Amino acid sequence: MSIVPMETVSGRTRSGDRGAMTMPEAPLAPRARLLPAMGAVYRAQLSRARVARIPLLFVATFQSIGIMVLMRGVVDGGAEARAVVAGSSVLVVAFVALNLLAQYFGQLRASGGLDHYATLPVPPAAVVLGAAGAYASFTVPGTVITAVTGSVLFSLPMTHLWVLAAVIPLAGAALAGLGAALGLLAPRQELATLLGQLGMSAALLLGVLPAGRMPEPISYARDLLPSTYGVEALARTFDANPDWAGVALALAVCAVVGVVSLTVATWAYRRAAVR
Repeated sequence: MSIVPMETVSGRTRSGDRGAMTMPEAPLAPRARLLPAMGAVYRAQLSRARVARIPLLFVATFQSIGIMVLMRGVVDGGAEARAVVAGSSVLVVAFVALNLLAQYFGQLRASGGLDHYATLPVPPAAVVLGAAGAYASFTVPGTVITAVTGSVLFSLPMTHLWVLAAVIPLAGAALAGLGAALGLLAPRQELATLLGQLGMSAALLLGVLPAGRMPEPISYARDLLPSTYGVEALARTFDANPDWAGVALALAVCAVVGVVSLTVATWAYRRAAVR
């Protein structure tokens, strides 16, 4: 009796009638680097958001402008007017980056969409950062329109509105990280939607209402909200002589909160993807 030789082929052994067949192992594709992968996710999410989120962005902008019109009958000017305009502008960021991103990741987890990303050679941080960046970028038009409208409505100077170039990405990163974490950690899609709505409501109540009119215990909760520091930075720029040190400090705190929230969101993505 003759024995047919066996050889390893791609980690397995195969045999044939005329001897062993040897097949070379196919090399695996290299794992994508963080920045190119994040750019690809960002472009894909931005393209998707452009089609699906324009009506919701209109609602967010209209809602913020409506709040300022209502507050115009209560607030005449001064520090309270600056707080209302700054809070209403950042509220657009909260509506999209926090509320909608929480709903998106909650839906992605419930529908099994995370399994698709898990099969790609893409770092988890690229998925979270790309989606967060796209949703934060999508808030730019509404935030600028709200800030300009509020400045006209309350007769505030628009000289330093260029600071929105720093407020939008930093506040957007902090709120998007929080929204992504809520959506990924929520055990059910409905709970992710609820948490996103509650987060946006907190940004509305604690960010738009002047801090001086809040009870002291609630002011402590305001300090824990990531969007507060973006609101403070923008509100200070409406002064005739802005306190730039205070603006820089508020933006620095917002940046630190953004790094922490995005790190938590990345951890939550890894945790949800392996389940």
